[in-house]
Amino acid sequence: MELKGKKVLVFGSGKSGIGAAHLLLARGAVPVIYDGNEKADRKEILDNVGRDVEIILGSLPDEKAKQIDLVVMSPGVPCDIPVVQDFYARGIPVWGEIELAYRIGRGKVLAVTGTNGKTTTVTLLGEIMKDYFPEVYVVGNIGTPYTDVVLGQSENAWTVAEVSSFQLETIDSFHPVASAITNITEDHLNRHHTMTEYIRCKERIAENQTGEDICVLNYEDDILREFGSKVRAKVIYFSSRRVLKHGIYLDGGTIYIADGKEKLPVVRTDDLQLLGLHNFENIMVAVAMAYHAGVPVESIRKTVCAFKGVEHRIEYVAEVNGVRYYNDSKGTNPDAAIKGIQAMNRPTCLIGGGFDKELAFDEWIKAFDGKVKFLALIGQTREKIAETAVRLGFPKKNIAFFDNLEEATKACAEHAVPGDAVLLSPACASWGQFDNYEQRGDMFKQYVRSMCGCHE
Repeated sequence: MELKGKKVLVFGSGKSGIGAAHLLLARGAVPVIYDGNEKADRKEILDNVGRDVEIILGSLPDEKAKQIDLVVMSPGVPCDIPVVQDFYARGIPVWGEIELAYRIGRGKVLAVTGTNGKTTTVTLLGEIMKDYFPEVYVVGNIGTPYTDVVLGQSENAWTVAEVSSFQLETIDSFHPVASAITNITEDHLNRHHTMTEYIRCKERIAENQTGEDICVLNYEDDILREFGSKVRAKVIYFSSRRVLKHGIYLDGGTIYIADGKEKLPVVRTDDLQLLGLHNFENIMVAVAMAYHAGVPVESIRKTVCAFKGVEHRIEYVAEVNGVRYYNDSKGTNPDAAIKGIQAMNRPTCLIGGGFDKELAFDEWIKAFDGKVKFLALIGQTREKIAETAVRLGFPKKNIAFFDNLEEATKACAEHAVPGDAVLLSPACASWGQFDNYEQRGDMFKQYVRSMCGCHE
């Protein structure tokens, strides 16, 4: 579609909507920013756009709707609301900002979706690509809108995109040369209503691919293994549980790529800074996509071994007196914190506790599995966690309460010996003592680095 002169309704005034408006203006279109929140700050929206554009708040008048040539949706806006359904019924194209950016952008796209692991996978893939290719952009659900980067792209550009089910809901011609779905588990049913619809949106990532493209899928996910038989692209399976004749897999502490004739060792897990089987799977996805994009194994290995992961998610901080410190402040609920414990491969002093969201901690405590030698508790939930731990057999003498994170960190340092780990993985929200989990994690890192005199 030629955008010049077209009247485009930008649905949503947040980061994605503003990015779409900027791109539309640059292409000579006439954006109309619409937000159903009648209390949205009109002046703030105009300041963010930086141009005098039409803004409609609250309900969308019929006479305005009839003037629209194209709708660009922000991912936070559901497509099943009446005003959007009316556009569909009238045959007006409805794109997401990912679709808009793809149509204007240049170069090749690598796209990753999945219920869990997207951010780590995309961050690592972006680093691998940047270390080998001169023009790489990392965009999408990870933070930078795709629309923000496309105007500066050349034909040699590589775009690494994290795409959510919300964004895939509104694609049309979006065509990555390599796609991946890390896994699919129940999520976002308040938006998609059924698991069938959620799966359909995820699987759209491969909808426009051809036999010349690749699609990386989790062999251990029943949904994705079945989906692999329907994909037009060449399917590259990954597995952390079995040897694959074709694909990428973990075997005996080494990640291999196999083409049916021979297997190529990529990296040993002992050489990685990322811990945990879930991270090894994320690494396999990134490696498979980069390898098929033409990055040599030697370059991939170097980047993967240097990669420290996503900030605040089982993030290696430093080694002090033979003790390794990990920041998992993003473990804000028991399920997330279980991954932190599972990632530890040494005796661990654990810092837990925080804001009480009225969750049960039984499964988290059971996941300690003999690894946790000392439990330092802070926040509202400290008594509740301690009671659960003792009831499940954790020694009461190995539990201590502290008034703040700094005291807990120092106590763990005193209890740890060379070869141990100290892990901040609270299983609770940060509210009450911190503004957010990022601040909590930053303060933990500050306390650790002050002990060794090291700096970022």
